[in-house]
Amino acid sequence: MPRFPLVIAAFALGAAPAFAGSPDATGPNAPLIAPGQPDARTPALVFTLGLGAGFAPEYFGSDDYRVGPAGSFAFHSLNLGRLSLGDPDPRAERTGFGLRGSFRYIGERDTSEYSELTGLDDIDAAVELGLGVGYTTRNLDAFVVARRGFGGHEGVVGEAGFDVIARPSAALKLTAGPRLFWGNDSYADTYFGVDADEASADLAAFDAQGGLLSAGLEFGASYRIDDNWGLEGALRWDSFANDAEDSPIVRQGSADQWSISFGVTRVIRIGG
Repeated sequence: MPRFPLVIAAFALGAAPAFAGSPDATGPNAPLIAPGQPDARTPALVFTLGLGAGFAPEYFGSDDYRVGPAGSFAFHSLNLGRLSLGDPDPRAERTGFGLRGSFRYIGERDTSEYSELTGLDDIDAAVELGLGVGYTTRNLDAFVVARRGFGGHEGVVGEAGFDVIARPSAALKLTAGPRLFWGNDSYADTYFGVDADEASADLAAFDAQGGLLSAGLEFGASYRIDDNWGLEGALRWDSFANDAEDSPIVRQGSADQWSISFGVTRVIRIGG
């Protein structure tokens, strides 16, 4: 099943801000798209890319863990002709309501690698893409997002949560808050269901239904080394609920899922 899904999710969601034109991004009630000729020195595109490593369950419900790659992406600004979106300063505070993108990658589940999953079908890697809304103040960030899967699953999932934000110093930012995760029937059956032709003495047939599938907590930290480089990390705990918790796949493993990730970030400026 998916390799390092929670690590990738944590980075993708935690690093994806409101598209940097949410209210108060550049002043009170700043518009998402602001017409006007940008300064010639303004970069055409500014974003932050993070690369690192993570420690997470080998598949949803596994009680074994592996180390793998992790990454993050945060959009800051885009300037094309008279179209100006966002703020080229990656340190700019973005407060108020705003749209935000959401991405998650779920690795394949190759059941030949796990003796406890013998008889289950393999699941291809999946990519989830979606949008959401968020509300941010200096000390709070709340969000709701929805994503649609492509590849290994074609279901619809949603996630909601909020973070309390602390800033012990100008360079260090700490976040902590709860997470709730939902999936529809298609998603739940893909990762937690056991079809009749897959059932065995160890894994009984199980028709997993959608709904609230997990709840948890996430703790994050980011440190700005200079204007270009930084460090970030996250610790996340999720506990499966409802049909995910009752799945034979989870019962033979663990309903508590932990993930840890750490990476280096670099602000990328293109053009200008």
